[in-house]
This record gives sequence, structure tokens and C-alpha cells, in this order.
Amino acid sequence: MYIQLSIFMSMNKVNIADARSNLSRYLARVEAGEIITLCRRNVPIAEIRPIRTEAAEQRPVGIDRGMTVPSSFFEPLPDEVIRAFERSPEEP
Repeated sequence: MYIQLSIFMSMNKVNIADARSNLSRYLARVEAGEIITLCRRNVPIAEIRPIRTEAAEQRPVGIDRGMTVPSSFFEPLPDEVIRAFERSPEEP
């Protein structure tokens, strides 16, 4: 696994001269989610990474697309429920 990881990491390193001549190709890779490390004489100096974009619509809660949270969910718990959580395991 270590060898595969080092090969994968080295594939993302690009010297500045190569980046200049193939910028559009590397930007397409960045748009696809890849992080490119720019190097000067094989020494890393910067990273090009995709910018996170906000979702166009609010993400649904859970896996149920139509799920709504009732307002009672945010009300305080009854005292007997709170006491049940505060009991030690030895108490009945």
C-alpha cells in the first residue's frame, strides 16, 4: 500500500515549466477533484486545488428526502428521561 500511495502522490507533482505548457490539461484535472503540487526543480512550492462550491439547494436530512423535523424535537426532555440518563448502572 505504501508503494501505491507514493506512486499516486508523485503523479500529482508538476514542475512549473510543464504546468505552463499544459495548464489547461492540469486545470481540467483540478476541476475533476485532483490536487496538483507545483514544483520548482522537483521541490514542492505550491498546490492547486479545487474550490469548494456551495450546494445549490439545502441538503436533505438523513436518507429520507421528504423528512421534516417536528418542532417538538427541540423541546426539553421530560424530567424522568433526564433522570434515567443520570442514573448509575447499579440503580434500578
